[in-house]
Amino acid sequence: MDISKGLPGMQGGLHIWISENRKMVPVPEGAYGNFFEEHCYVILHVPQSPKATQGASSDLHYWVGKQAGAEAQGAAEAFQQRLQDELGGQTVLHREAQGHESDCFCSYFRPGIIYRKGGLASDLKHVETNLFNIQRLLHIKGRKHVSATEVELSWNSFNKGDIFLLDLGKMMIQWNGPKTSISEKARGLALTYSLRDRERGGGRAQIGVVDDEAKAPDLMQIMEAVLGRRVGSLRAATPSKDINQLQKANVRLYHVYEKGKDLVVLELATPPLTQDLLQEEDFYILDQGGFKIYVWQGRMSSLQERKAAFSRAVGFIQAKGYPTYTNVEVVNDGAESAAFKQLFRTWSEKRRRNQKLGGRDKSIHVKLDVGKLHTQPKLAAQLRMVDDGSGKVEVWCIQDLHRQPVDPKRHGQLCAGNCYLVLYTYQRLGRVQYILYLWQATADEIEALNSNAEELDVMYGGVLVQEHVTMGSEPPHFLAIFQGQLVIFQERAGHHGKGQSASTTRLFQVQGTDSHNTRTMEVPARASSLNSSDIFLLVTASVCYLWFGKGCNGDQREMARVVVTVISRKNEETVLEGQEPPHFWEALGGRAPYPSNKRLPEEVPSFQPRLFECSSHMGCLVLAEVGFFSQEDLDKYDIMLLDTWQEIFLWLGEAASEWKEAVAWGQEYLKTHPAGRSPATPIVLVKQGHEPPTFIGWFFTWDPYKWTSHPSHKEVVDGSPAAASTISEITAEVNNLRLSRWPGNGRAGAVALQALKGSQDSSENDLVRSPKSAGSRTSSSVSSTSATINGGLRREQLMHQAVEDLPEGVDPARREFYLSDSDFQDIFGKSKEEFYSMATWRQRQEKKQLGFF
Repeated sequence: MDISKGLPGMQGGLHIWISENRKMVPVPEGAYGNFFEEHCYVILHVPQSPKATQGASSDLHYWVGKQAGAEAQGAAEAFQQRLQDELGGQTVLHREAQGHESDCFCSYFRPGIIYRKGGLASDLKHVETNLFNIQRLLHIKGRKHVSATEVELSWNSFNKGDIFLLDLGKMMIQWNGPKTSISEKARGLALTYSLRDRERGGGRAQIGVVDDEAKAPDLMQIMEAVLGRRVGSLRAATPSKDINQLQKANVRLYHVYEKGKDLVVLELATPPLTQDLLQEEDFYILDQGGFKIYVWQGRMSSLQERKAAFSRAVGFIQAKGYPTYTNVEVVNDGAESAAFKQLFRTWSEKRRRNQKLGGRDKSIHVKLDVGKLHTQPKLAAQLRMVDDGSGKVEVWCIQDLHRQPVDPKRHGQLCAGNCYLVLYTYQRLGRVQYILYLWQATADEIEALNSNAEELDVMYGGVLVQEHVTMGSEPPHFLAIFQGQLVIFQERAGHHGKGQSASTTRLFQVQGTDSHNTRTMEVPARASSLNSSDIFLLVTASVCYLWFGKGCNGDQREMARVVVTVISRKNEETVLEGQEPPHFWEALGGRAPYPSNKRLPEEVPSFQPRLFECSSHMGCLVLAEVGFFSQEDLDKYDIMLLDTWQEIFLWLGEAASEWKEAVAWGQEYLKTHPAGRSPATPIVLVKQGHEPPTFIGWFFTWDPYKWTSHPSHKEVVDGSPAAASTISEITAEVNNLRLSRWPGNGRAGAVALQALKGSQDSSENDLVRSPKSAGSRTSSSVSSTSATINGGLRREQLMHQAVEDLPEGVDPARREFYLSDSDFQDIFGKSKEEFYSMATWRQRQEKKQLGFF
């Protein structure tokens, strides 16, 4: 096979092949996310836009079905190897096993993965798009990454903790276990809608939801007609096997090399790992707690070693006694994945990219244009600045468990022994927004600080962005709001400032070059506290010495002269390093050695941002990563953690139930991170609908109106078509068969099933399409607009129209559906059936281009 022909011009996006008769054949896009258990698949993901992903590597996955034979595995392995040779070294390789796929793999298939029994006959389509002659039961499970597995059509398959979908062709019933969470129900429903839209000719099937059996008698009657009467109680929920962050923190690095005819695996290091442990001529295995195995191949390692990467990883897994389904990821020197890099304390790219903003020092000197920060969230996110700090500032000090307002003249003067609340108010694009900084130096009064922050948030209607800040690690914007005059005193009191110290001699270190990065901190008044890279203010009973180290520059000196007016009104005397008068050293208690080398500029980490869904299992944090993330991955039932390395954002969905755990989860994430992250990393709480530009800027696109009109899960369930025509039909047929005469052995009679099958085989013309889509998650019961839909609306009423200008009853997310068939064909160049069989992301892309989004 000519592999190059199997790669459509190496276009960005997803490409999938399935094993068939000892070869690999392409899978049609409409079937993406469906996996047959007797086959193997090869999945290639190529970044859509190199600029958007900052030159990210491609990902090549080898997936093995649990019933796949040796022939299928051999074909997939050979194809992957040839594909790898074709792609070169900028590819990350993955080995995936059914039911235990990596987060990266699961992220391709939204809203979920479908496992299908058996194999795919060569004369059949991969997925039928007008499939009504069907009876199957799907077991749906998972939180962020959802999967559905075909199981036995019996009550014995059910349990209390998962979701089950009874698919009867033109009727689909989602049964929610009593122990399932609201987010699991919503995710299950998203998958149910997706199945309907892909496999029922663009949505021509009814969906019913059983949240409470007693409140859904019609739906339960149909379920019992198919499954028989349930005998006995349901099985308990299956215990979760989620891997928590503490387990993932157990990382070990092994050096793998040959010694004669033997292969040696030598343990090299445990966290914190450093990048210099990896030598370009060698081969390494990194074991992440048995949860995942990474193989790193140096650029100078031999071709033989590279081809043996997977087999060596499998041998390592067997030697360790790990499960055979353990994930394996093979990375090449210079093309490492974000997940691999973040297992190391620091990571430096060997081939630097020319970035417009460069490192931190360069960004500091950029003159801040407030208009650009407001209209260019990506710039705001990179600089960590929502504006230039010129908004309104209010400060409270926490004393005796309560907040006391601080005199505006002393706003920038903080005490290391106190906690503070700093409320910043600014306008962005005509809208008032807030950031509440919670500043702390010690663990004292943390509870009072958090309690007072909650009170303020309630006072402001719950719209405050809350950022937890630790002394010495203040973010740039916090420094900017004090215009370079932030001074941190050591004594615990509100009575500090010019000439009010109880000590006669005090020493202050000034760090920074302008108002956006300058902080001044009091340090012990001794010579060893000095260093040549900074400026120090030495305040004695009679004079204030302004000491300039040899490594400081003109910008630093200018900022120091601003700060000195805050600290002291005494006579000012400038002192250059090496030219100090005797009184200077006497005030410090005599000369002493201090760092004299110029401090190197702090390097900006090159880590890519990563998004995770947060949950808790037995008191421990569990994270599920969302790869290639977008705003679509933020669901109102979620708490999401966005790690930009310099900050941790916790996004709180409006319907999430564990808001109070969020900060603790952020702290646990930092504490258990294998790279040994600083616990002082700022943690930012962001609420749905009130996202600042510093958060928005990490997303490729952002729609501020996305969450304004989506119904809740309860609204969807309440709108479930309990009285719809299709249910009435099936219920009537079931009643005609006199259910009371059926045997009570838990299985339905053959005659009843055949009658129900006959109902499903009825003409498709009897079905009335619903105007509701998976995106809106609403009921697909017959509505009063059906007559309008059948006739079609004029294209002028639907194209390029604002939501409020659409005709009454039209679903904005599905407006193209209201076109007549002829208009649809004319505008989209295809039929509705063909359009709705395409991948969702491609439908969305075409709708945007043609004015239907």
